[in-house]
Amino acid sequence: MIDAAVHLFEDCADKNGGLLDRALAETIHYIALLGLSRSDFFHKSAFYGGTALHLLYNIDRFSEDLDFTLLQPERQFSFAPYLGFIQDELDSYGFHAEVAIKEKTAQAPIESAFIKADTRVNFIEARVAPSLVQRIAPNAVCKVKCEVDIDPPVGIQSDIFYIDLPIPFPVRACNGPTLFAGKLAAVLTRGWRQRVKGRDWFDMVFLINRNIPVSLFHLENRLRQVGFYTEDRPLDEVTLRSLLEKRVEDLEIELAKQDVIRFIRNPKDVDIWSKDYFRYEIKKLRVQ
Repeated sequence: MIDAAVHLFEDCADKNGGLLDRALAETIHYIALLGLSRSDFFHKSAFYGGTALHLLYNIDRFSEDLDFTLLQPERQFSFAPYLGFIQDELDSYGFHAEVAIKEKTAQAPIESAFIKADTRVNFIEARVAPSLVQRIAPNAVCKVKCEVDIDPPVGIQSDIFYIDLPIPFPVRACNGPTLFAGKLAAVLTRGWRQRVKGRDWFDMVFLINRNIPVSLFHLENRLRQVGFYTEDRPLDEVTLRSLLEKRVEDLEIELAKQDVIRFIRNPKDVDIWSKDYFRYEIKKLRVQ
């Protein structure tokens, strides 16, 4: 592993409270994005999701995966041609890692790939103390899932952002209101279809307090795409607040806390969580 990669790993370790598994995953996030920036990937796609919030907006929450969306639907899109750019970048920085496409088992509107890195070998290359390396199982693997939504709903807006590490490079990412629409769609629909994800609520509060408005148009299209919102009338601010308030009523606070605590440095950050707290935050929500 070259010095620039070691320094990046050390920076990521500091940001993640010394948790080396997370530092390795986050280092891979940076290198993978750099590799994709050397292709035309960001001409047609945008970075979004929790890792985009972490790397571009500095939310103090670790996120595991790399999520992207096409700017326009393209059901024939293939992620495979871009994986070589990620692999070449990882190789050039001296990582022991492999990138592979995940074969589809159904006609899902998602293209997926995995980056798999040998945890122990990469720790050694990153000059981690031998006493810590010895604690790692010989077969331990750091996995980063990469997903591209190839059938996105209408209304995505994006901007060019610049990342400084390991060298300055540009990425296209969903703008704040679009990211927020994705997060509110997750807040509303994940509890509807599966168990609560406290990370979505953590991100929602972060975006509210950054004074970022939500794109109501894009949110409506996301909710219609999955069949959550089926009214003839357009989604408006009053209806959105009503939907969120109902979601708060149904929220299992302790389960939400248990989900997010694993991804934040200070568990006390969510001690304040309660239904009244979320109602208070939702009152500050701005729409666009």
